[in-house]
Amino acid sequence: MEQAVQHLEITYKEIVKTFLHRKSELGLYEAQQFSKVLLEHQISPEELVSVHRAVLEELFPAVPEEVIDSFDLLLEVMMGYGLAYREHQSLRDRQLKLESEIDVAADMQQTLLPKAIPETDCLDIGVISVPAYKMSGDYYHYIKDEQGCVGIAIADIIGKGVPAALCMSMIKYAMDSLPEQPLQPAALLENVNRVVEQNVHDSMFITMMYGSYNTINHEFHYSGAGHEPGFLYRAAEDQFKELCAKGIVLGVSKKPQYREYSKKIEVGDFIVFLSDGVTECQVGDRFIEREEIVTFIRKYMHLSAQELADNVYRELASLQKFTLRDDFTLIIIKRV
Repeated sequence: MEQAVQHLEITYKEIVKTFLHRKSELGLYEAQQFSKVLLEHQISPEELVSVHRAVLEELFPAVPEEVIDSFDLLLEVMMGYGLAYREHQSLRDRQLKLESEIDVAADMQQTLLPKAIPETDCLDIGVISVPAYKMSGDYYHYIKDEQGCVGIAIADIIGKGVPAALCMSMIKYAMDSLPEQPLQPAALLENVNRVVEQNVHDSMFITMMYGSYNTINHEFHYSGAGHEPGFLYRAAEDQFKELCAKGIVLGVSKKPQYREYSKKIEVGDFIVFLSDGVTECQVGDRFIEREEIVTFIRKYMHLSAQELADNVYRELASLQKFTLRDDFTLIIIKRV
């Protein structure tokens, strides 16, 4: 190591002499290239200061003693800087590694969401789900059975990041492992709650709403677990009504009782499921009112369910200057 430093000192001396005598761009270029050599030999900034001092003393023996002494001060500064810089680099490397792992987790999280929307002759379904950050706390799920029922779930995990993603995988597992015989909404929430209560930390809980649409008699049965109320549009009355289903959030109680609600759906009617990222859109220092959301839905409700969902998202995102403060999920179920 000592020989390497001596060799570098000789090389650096030639670079300094060349630059001071010619003051050309070539000298600056050689200095830049020399910095790469320093990195390769792991020469610290404070070691370079010592080398520079030795070269200066050799080239200019008459340099005032005060100038030479000033290098002691510079040396202390560079030692502190070197330590801080190395710590900064270490933290940066750890951050890059963490971000890479989060990117992988976010990609895996997307695989938990449904790949396709159930197709039926009487329903037009549209969905948009946009995370506020890389990983989402919102989840939605479809179930279609052989008896002509389409089940639709929407959930909001209270929490963000990797813990939310783990909870999301748990919900998917719980719903995928349900018996083949379709469960009514209240019974389904009770089953999912059992899994969540046993496996989720006390600091986390999940809101959820689940509905089952019977495509034969066009009855919609639904239950809620502390989730944001949706909307039901009645075409005959041209009115929006709140789709509220009271019930305790998942993961809090061992044996909760969920109430089941039922609505008859006519041609032209549609159901709106949403997460609180829709209703809690913030404009300036205020939160948007539910009536304003209805206004946007009404503006685009002549379009298909997917176009309706997409346009409402664009309107609300625009109000927030396209900076979401919470995960945004909107599901439209139209009877056609």
